[in-house]
Amino acid sequence: MTLKDCTLTPTTNTVPFVSSIFHPSDFSKSSDLAFAHALAIALFRKTELVMMHAGGDRIGDWAQFPPVRKTLENWQVLAPGSPRSAVYEKLSMSVTKVSAKGNPVEASIRQIEKQKPDLVVLATRGRRGLPLWLKPSIAQAIARRTSAMTLFVPSGCRGIVSMDGDIQLKRILLPLDHQPDPQEAVVRAVRAAEVFGEEAVEIVILHVNGDKLPQYARPQTQVCSWKELRREGEVAATILDLANNTDLIVMATEGRHGMIDAMRGSVTERVVRGAPCPVLAVPAA
Repeated sequence: MTLKDCTLTPTTNTVPFVSSIFHPSDFSKSSDLAFAHALAIALFRKTELVMMHAGGDRIGDWAQFPPVRKTLENWQVLAPGSPRSAVYEKLSMSVTKVSAKGNPVEASIRQIEKQKPDLVVLATRGRRGLPLWLKPSIAQAIARRTSAMTLFVPSGCRGIVSMDGDIQLKRILLPLDHQPDPQEAVVRAVRAAEVFGEEAVEIVILHVNGDKLPQYARPQTQVCSWKELRREGEVAATILDLANNTDLIVMATEGRHGMIDAMRGSVTERVVRGAPCPVLAVPAA
């Protein structure tokens, strides 16, 4: 399935997947896949996408940013040679590019405070490490400023969206525990399936080290099938063992403490470090 096919029949939900997206970029090839995911979500939801680069010597060097119109043309959702205005006029989406001097983390915090996005899309180094802003020295500062969902896209992973505009979402792994409250993560997993799933998307509910599954309500949907698994073992390792045939992992985090702060040293952080696919971290309601 391609993005062109999906945009012909957009879905409508009572709970939108997102309404505002923030994507910081370091202009590296390793961040291209994260950019593709951020742009595709903005395209599907006809929403706001703010892309930011900070830390360079020059402000306003727009040529270094990932090429939005060229990418949309390659995905065949814009005609070749379309003007800049076509992104909004034809696709009803807003893309803003922001550049700033100084520390990238501080600049990102300022943008998050100003924009108040409900989704942050981050490129990660995959199995080699997390982005700079998950380091303990700055995690607390960011945690106080956002309760947004965060989509981590490991460099070189098999993404939901490819740079060519191909989409694959057939299986979502959803590890649940009694705490934090898993319901918001369940809802967001279903919304992701409705946005990106071509046919029936299997949502695999996983509970590790417990006889009784956490309580959760299944949202009404026509695109998802459900499977429940119980496993014993080290939690992060068990999740990663099941992730090899998974297109997306969705995990709940402790929202009241801030998403990033809750992740530091947590199961979610260890899963993000080792995941072969994107990971969506969802703060509990």
